[in-house]
Amino acid sequence: MKFIYYFIILIPSLTFGQNLLTGKVYEKNQNNTSIPIQSANIYWLNTNIGTITDSEGQFKIPYQKKHTKLVISYIGYKTDTLTINTPKYLRHELFSNNDLDAVSISTQKKSTQKSYLSATNILNISSDELLKAACCNLSESFETNPSIDVNFTDAVSGTRQIKLLGLTSPYILIATENIPSIRGASQAYGLSFIPGTWVESIQLTKGAGSVINGFESFSGQINVELQKPRANEKLFINAYASGAGRYELNTHINHNINPHWDTGFYIHGNLRSQEFDKNNDSFLDVPLAKQINILNRWQYTNAKKGLVSFMNLRYLNDEKQSGQIQFNPNTQTQLWQSDINTERIEFSGKLGYVNPEITYQTMGLQLSYSHHNQNSVFGLRDYNIIQNSIYSNLIYNTIISDTRHKIKTGITFTYDDYNELVETTKYSRTERSIGGFAEYHYDNLDNLNLTLGARIDTNNLLGTFITPRLHLRYTPWGKAAIKASVGRSKRSANIFAENQKYFASSRTLNILNSEGNIYGLDPEIAWNYGLSFLQGFQLFNRNADVAIDLYRTDFNNQVVVDAENPIELNFYNLNGQSYANSLQLELNFKPLKRIDVRVAYKYYDVKTQYQSGIQQAPLTPSQRFFSNIAYETVLKNNKQWKFDITLNWLNQQRLPNTNLSPLQFQKPNLTPTVTTLNAQITKVFSKNFEIYIGGENITNLKQNNPIINPDNAFGSNFDTTFVYGPIFGSMYYTGLRFKIK
Repeated sequence: MKFIYYFIILIPSLTFGQNLLTGKVYEKNQNNTSIPIQSANIYWLNTNIGTITDSEGQFKIPYQKKHTKLVISYIGYKTDTLTINTPKYLRHELFSNNDLDAVSISTQKKSTQKSYLSATNILNISSDELLKAACCNLSESFETNPSIDVNFTDAVSGTRQIKLLGLTSPYILIATENIPSIRGASQAYGLSFIPGTWVESIQLTKGAGSVINGFESFSGQINVELQKPRANEKLFINAYASGAGRYELNTHINHNINPHWDTGFYIHGNLRSQEFDKNNDSFLDVPLAKQINILNRWQYTNAKKGLVSFMNLRYLNDEKQSGQIQFNPNTQTQLWQSDINTERIEFSGKLGYVNPEITYQTMGLQLSYSHHNQNSVFGLRDYNIIQNSIYSNLIYNTIISDTRHKIKTGITFTYDDYNELVETTKYSRTERSIGGFAEYHYDNLDNLNLTLGARIDTNNLLGTFITPRLHLRYTPWGKAAIKASVGRSKRSANIFAENQKYFASSRTLNILNSEGNIYGLDPEIAWNYGLSFLQGFQLFNRNADVAIDLYRTDFNNQVVVDAENPIELNFYNLNGQSYANSLQLELNFKPLKRIDVRVAYKYYDVKTQYQSGIQQAPLTPSQRFFSNIAYETVLKNNKQWKFDITLNWLNQQRLPNTNLSPLQFQKPNLTPTVTTLNAQITKVFSKNFEIYIGGENITNLKQNNPIINPDNAFGSNFDTTFVYGPIFGSMYYTGLRFKIK
């Protein structure tokens, strides 16, 4: 405890003695607009001191007077050697090796990049990757990524759920620009509240993440970077229509006010008003829905003073209706219907300061407030939740002695107030947490770096606890990286908000009280251990890489969601083992110049101790095969074709036990295998206009009878949660994108 205290308090007062050279590497497009170059190599000539540029083209590299020749290189571009006499901010433009205008720059870059140099196992997913699919919202942004599993949660809400390392989204810390955003009341539907066109990039971290972002991350972190008003187009329009009756319109309007201020309005609207019941079970295959989502974003930049700031104000109204579409007087007296209405208001802001004289000293402040109000009805069952949240995080960055030793310290405060109505029972609680963190980063600028972090938090319901995290990267030979990580996590389980799919069933909800502080239950605690290997190589004289990820999450305590009794849903604290083992093998290569191929295999071993015994987690395939092929033609006169196809195969999944149900409502123990095929074609007509057409589940796979006892929706055996595959069948869509720089 004393060590961490001094680590946080005393480090900022140390004297530092080495400068950094900072800068940005970019290229110019045909409109003479600067486009940042990510992963460009920066190093001092005849030394092993180097770095790479980030997603914004920015870099930092240690500077000493004896270093005068800086080399900047990137595949497909001319290598430049610059003479540096003082460590001033550097802006440098790279030029293509090919003088022909017909070269498409985007084909030179990977749309998803793995870092060889960072200690964390992080994937950077660019907007190019997101454009490979319709990507109408964040829940649909991972269709072409093998690390995330996406599936529908139930047969009526149309909601998609994601999994990472075999664990569902509540165990993933999901942040917007490093501010935790999808949590608590928004956990079930929040992924559909972030439109895909608003997303600039996504950073996916596997395993224990950084302590800077909090203590709640179990299986990983997902950070979503939004479009920046200064970098985004002046006008952007995206229109979308699908054969499932879904229509969307996205409009971005950005305006430069003066050299320091930019603002943007981002407006999203979607509508689904057409009814579909292709399997003739009297229930809508997809819900009726409408959403209006408005974001006003302000950006302030003052390079001379070292200041950058973002302020966001957002309003959301989302309505979903699902249930029966016809009336059968022989079996019931009313229709089973579901209405989910959500209103959300958010404000967030970030202020960053870089000391112009000592550029390695920076400070950042993150603030946010959100009000979330959901009113919903599932048949005869009501569920309402109101959550008010405040989040603040102050971060200070500097170095110790030289840039091989970096330190981040700070203080975090969170406030969450919940009020819930579950049928006729009211639940309320307020959580307040304040904590300090310190994170030390060592990099020998050659083959080894590590990140060691810890935070101490005091929570009025969780108590006072320490969260340690460690990440290590070692390079044994060229184009290789071995990474290891370990970390502890803790969280409050919002059992009703996170499991709303079970409201669309006749199950009785039971909490087996253990006299804890959250619904009578104790908090969840787990350790995550990870080991990964990344190797780049040449395959048939083409660039390729292979990645092997092995992770295990071990729960010391867990709130078990037990659906093994078909007429009950029981919540209770773990009494025994619960773990998730995950193995992923992935290969990326370019068999031809403009073709990218990605194939992956995943194996899961996810087991939990239920009251009936230890069992494999339901609806979690133990094996998955993934393949994605992308092809782009040569860009000529701003015209181009893009093709993308994705195959997913899931092996059998265990279904919850239904042996206690009447024979006609019993389900087999295992599901059939599931194979789906998605594809999209994009035609680029000019630098300002393109159209796309695509299909999901082209093989027209359908799950038979996804709803148990749909003819008696108010009976004791009604259940919509046994969903393991597509319900709607094939779905085709088209859209257009128009932009003005």
